[in-house]
Amino acid sequence: MLTLDDIKTIKHLRNNRDQSIDQIRKAMNINWRTAKKYADSDQLFITDPIRKNKSMMDDGWGEIIGSWLEEDLRLRRKLRRTAKAIYEQLKPLGFPGSYRTVCVYISQWKKQRYDETNYKAVDRLDHPIGEAQIDFGTMEVMHEDHMKDIQLLIMSFPYSNATFASAMPAQNQECFLEALKQLFNQCGGVPKTIRIDNLTPAVKKTKSKFEDAQLTDEFLRFTIHYGCDVQVCNPRSGHEKGHVENKVGYVRYNFFSTSPIMDSFESLNKQLEEQLKTDRKRTHYSKHQLIEDLWKKESKALHSLPQEDYPIFKEVEAKLNRYHEMKLDQTVIQIPKAYGYSQLTVVLTWNAFKVLTPHGELLMNEYRPYMNKKRLIPWRDILKQWSNKLNVVSYSRYWKYLPARLQNYLAIDNNHLKYRRIKQLLSLLATYDIQQINEQFYELVVQEDAPSDFDVNWSNYDALTKSGGAQK
Repeated sequence: MLTLDDIKTIKHLRNNRDQSIDQIRKAMNINWRTAKKYADSDQLFITDPIRKNKSMMDDGWGEIIGSWLEEDLRLRRKLRRTAKAIYEQLKPLGFPGSYRTVCVYISQWKKQRYDETNYKAVDRLDHPIGEAQIDFGTMEVMHEDHMKDIQLLIMSFPYSNATFASAMPAQNQECFLEALKQLFNQCGGVPKTIRIDNLTPAVKKTKSKFEDAQLTDEFLRFTIHYGCDVQVCNPRSGHEKGHVENKVGYVRYNFFSTSPIMDSFESLNKQLEEQLKTDRKRTHYSKHQLIEDLWKKESKALHSLPQEDYPIFKEVEAKLNRYHEMKLDQTVIQIPKAYGYSQLTVVLTWNAFKVLTPHGELLMNEYRPYMNKKRLIPWRDILKQWSNKLNVVSYSRYWKYLPARLQNYLAIDNNHLKYRRIKQLLSLLATYDIQQINEQFYELVVQEDAPSDFDVNWSNYDALTKSGGAQK
């Protein structure tokens, strides 16, 4: 449901900016008929949603949604849940309302005015069969009890609306080419043409008015091996690959609305491949056919995969300082066995590196430093928020990341006792991290609480997981 500010913006775009109905539809992300109704009609269509929201608030649903929105405000904008994601998470909890009810409540909760922007009209581009667009997007996952940012290379096919994705730890050339190779293998073929923006791993000189873009040598060799053409977008012209731009947001808000738990990049990529395969069973937004049927037709137009995969690695020369240290991925690494060598060869792949002497002797073989880059979950801030929202603790987006023992410790109906337990965990966090509290649960938590507070058999806690530790 549109607010008065939305209606005012539509009329402003129509009457003062001379925007077409289709341009307004895209700008406001609304149905064409809705844009037409509000743009060209003199009547204001206003509906009072207060009555619907009262029942939701009375039943506690408003408190749950409000707590989720508060949690999401602490995250970057692209990591926050959409109204659709919130609605989908409410349904398993027995939410009786509609998606529209959720949208109205969120709109009221935020109380934000629409930010008018000068929208630039662009030409509609034709997308022939077999053409793909690719782009990176940053996503957040939970890995080994820590938050981790990953880079997701997404390939979309505008003709069929099929989508493929590959997760990588960084956006360097090795990760880019490895991800692209994995996407080709997922497709079962090679697109005839790939449209990209000015990605640093692929483009060494951007396109100008008089000259075409220049590709990096390694990416050019890669495209020759796989036999695909490349189209580089003009600088600052994201609409030229708008399909994949939208797909980045689609994947983020549908599959990363809350940070998934990642065991490894391989398992996450397999999971994404299955999810996107299932996603193709819906109807195309304009062609009114199943995306899967359109993809079967389009996949036949792809080039065949070469008999051998392209070997992706890079060799660089590393100079050591007097402490036998070199710098890789903005990290200083010590090479203990490098005594007597002033220069070494480093072989880089997407996830590991090898250090070789001039004679080919292997000195080190390790994961690249960014593979271990991660962030702690701010449990102190989260628990403080939970202490003020006791009824919605188990609905929090962070609840599933809490170790098993601590989940059961807080999964009680008595709010007075729950409040005391949260306060106790907060006091322990001043000295220990959340995993230490979980591992030393009996010593740190159980003996400090009154015996009357415990009406469960604590030994059953460890039966929840094989090790009695955090859920994986």
